[in-house]
Order: sequence, then C-alpha cells, then structure tokens
Amino acid sequence: MANPKIYAGAKLRETRRRLNLTQKDFAAKLGVSLPYLNQMENNKRPVSTTVVLALAQEFGFDVTELTSGDSERLVSDMREAMADPVFAEDPPPLADLRLTASNAPGLARAFLELHRAYRQTHERLASLDEALGREDARMQASPWDEVRDFFHYCDNYIDAVDRAAERFAQGAGPGGIAAHAIQSLRAEGITVQESDSDVLRRFEPDERRLTLSARAAPETRSFQLLLQVALLKQDQLLEATLDLARFQSEEARQIAKIGLANYFAGAALMPYTAFLTAARETRHDLERLSTTFGASIEQVAHRLSTLQRPGAKGVPFFFVRVDQAGTITKRHSATRLQFARFGGACPLWNVHRAFETPGRFLRQLAETPDGVRYISIARDVSKPGGRFGAPVRRFAIALGCEVGHADSLVYADGLDVSERQNFEPIGISCRICERVHCHQRSVPPLERRLSIDANARGVLPYEVG
Repeated sequence: MANPKIYAGAKLRETRRRLNLTQKDFAAKLGVSLPYLNQMENNKRPVSTTVVLALAQEFGFDVTELTSGDSERLVSDMREAMADPVFAEDPPPLADLRLTASNAPGLARAFLELHRAYRQTHERLASLDEALGREDARMQASPWDEVRDFFHYCDNYIDAVDRAAERFAQGAGPGGIAAHAIQSLRAEGITVQESDSDVLRRFEPDERRLTLSARAAPETRSFQLLLQVALLKQDQLLEATLDLARFQSEEARQIAKIGLANYFAGAALMPYTAFLTAARETRHDLERLSTTFGASIEQVAHRLSTLQRPGAKGVPFFFVRVDQAGTITKRHSATRLQFARFGGACPLWNVHRAFETPGRFLRQLAETPDGVRYISIARDVSKPGGRFGAPVRRFAIALGCEVGHADSLVYADGLDVSERQNFEPIGISCRICERVHCHQRSVPPLERRLSIDANARGVLPYEVG
C-alpha cells in the first residue's frame, strides 16, 4: 500500500513561528519556493519528502509529529460530538471534519467547548439541580473533563515534570527510590510512618508527618512517597505548569496538580531514559519491567504510554483502564486509535474478557473501521482491600500498538500478523462505528441510513445501509 500523503499545515506554521522565521526564510531553509510553502501551510499541497528531510536535518524535527498529535484526536472528538442526537439531521461528512482539524484546529476546539457546554446545560436541566437563576450557573467544562483534555492534548507527556523526576531518581542510592524519597522528606523535617489503615496516604502539615498504609503493596507505598515528594519539593514546578494550562476553575487546577504529582511519581519510579532502555531490551515485557522497577503492572503499562519525549520516543502505545461496567476510567493514546470520550469501550475488545481470567495476559489482533491493525494485550488489575471484608476494586487494563511495531513486542511472538482473517473487527463507539454487520451494536451508526422491515428480523431490528 502506498504511503498516505501528509497534510500538516498547522504543524508547519507552528514550527515556523516557534523558530521566529518569516515564510521567506523558512522556505529558503527547507529548499522550496515561497508559494509552495504557503500552499503547504494552508493544506493545499501535501508535505513533500524534501521538506520532511529538511525539517529533520536543519532543525532536528521529529518527523513522526507530522502524522500524529492533535489532528487525529480532534477528528475523533468531533465525530463523537456529532453523534449527539442534536446533530442527527445532517451531520457533516468525515472529510469535512478532517479538513477542519487540519486547517482550523482552533475552530474545532471552540466547537468542542461549545458542545461540552451544551451537554452540561442539558444534563443540569434534566436532573433539576437548581442551577437556573443562580449567579454561579455559568456553564463551563467540568473539572474532570478539563483536566482529562489537558493531558490528552499534551500527548500525556509533560517534559519539565518528567525531566525533574528523572533528575530526582538519579540521586537514589543502593537503598532504592523509596529510601531516597524518605530521606528527602526527612530532610524537610517530615516524619514518615506506617499504620494499619485503609487510607493509603495522609499528610499532616502542622505535625510534619506522613502516614502510609501498611496494607498497601510495596509499589503503592513507593508511589505515594514519591507523590508526596512532588507536592512538597516540586511545588514551584507544578504551579508553573498549571499557570501555563490556564484552567477555568480552581477545582480543575487542584485536580490537575494531583495529576501532575502522580505523573512525577510514575516518572521517578520509572525514570525515562533507564525505563525506555529496559523496555526495548525486554521487548516491553510488563512483568519483567514491573520486577526491575518495583512498579505494578498498571503503573508500567501507563508509563509505556507516556514515552513521547521529542528525539527519544518509545513505541506509540494506547493505554486504557475500564471497570466492570465497561466504563473507561483512564485513557490515553499515542496511536491513531482514539477512545470514546463518553460511555464505554467496544464490547468486542479483549479488555472486557480480562475480568474472566485474572492474573493472565490476553492477546488480541484487532482492526478498526479505518483499516488500521493493532496488537492489544489485556489483563485484570483488580486491587484488593488489604484485609478480610474490605471491598475489592475491580479494573482491567489494555495496552496496544499498531502491528508495524510487533517485532518490538514480546506479546506478538507466535501470532501471525500477516493474515487479515486473524484480526478481529473492533470499533470505538457504536454511534461513530461504520461497521454494518456488527452483532454487538447497541445503537445505529450516525452517518448511515436505516432500513426497517416489519416482516423480517435479523441479529439487529434494522439493517444499516
């Protein structure tokens, strides 16, 4: 199959402006004419091979960024927004959404903000939450959605925080990262102790005391130690990052600060350079990486999905966590596969079957409606309460990448990725899935006409045209 043409006008403009170059100077450095650069920046021409090579040689540009980033996420998010019944009469074709994401990403984000405000208005009215008439009833994104989108559009990689965590980890001695964290906290006059409690971590500022649950797994205690280090010793860095994000509410800012502290903890537990090297050497064997870095399977899988440092990128993975109801509780994708913002994951995906086989990895070869093929691994990662009678939090995770990276994945061994029939058809969300013969479809697809025959009943009560 021929390589698809790359239209990356917005990315070219962003790169030129970041370098503080005029179009004329930028064109000269890329070895193209000024009119040709102008056409590329306005997506009237694809980015040529000459320009791709010049970007890499002249500016050290990571050319994989031309085919990744915001555009695919914006298209996926707009398609899901268009699945709202309010747009059911005449939804725009997919080609128009792609043009909008490429040529006018600011307009696309404004549309998504408007739709989010509409959804919240509708939900508040439906639930009679007494918001009408109050001074604080102005609609804005929910704090959780705002923070989720912040990490989503940062590619789940926060460079300054990641590098700060790596520098902190370099100070760990033979005792390991947990001992280093305790020593760092004690240097601030903080006492670290354990207790037989369900509360994982409790910090008492006035007493200068940090208490961890002795019932928690060792990797969880290490993570909580590092999280507290981030909150206390990296506060200026976290606050500066939050200032740049410009959240709309104080609640979102506070949620994001915890998220950044969690990011620091994961990055310190699994420092970027060492972790990327080990991931490549083990061919991304989650169990071996878990043992090497004293981290949980879920922590390792999530960390693999963040290895997007410019100039030192890892395999682009998607990562998702679901609960028993199929609701997505964590999601990130550095691949072309983008998860539904609302609702659950495709029921044909192996992540749902992981609950049936605790402690085992399930492998799946899958193909999305756009023809892209993936290898996905799933595993139950339920979290016991640490004592008899304590509730068990049940989750399953999935980690995957495009089959082009199969040689880098130990989980691909023994799987025949050359035959199309080995790939199971999966989708993203029924509303935006174009498959017409899916036996698990819950609602009709948005962009298809339905044919209903009262005299015939197939797997579905309608046929998709």
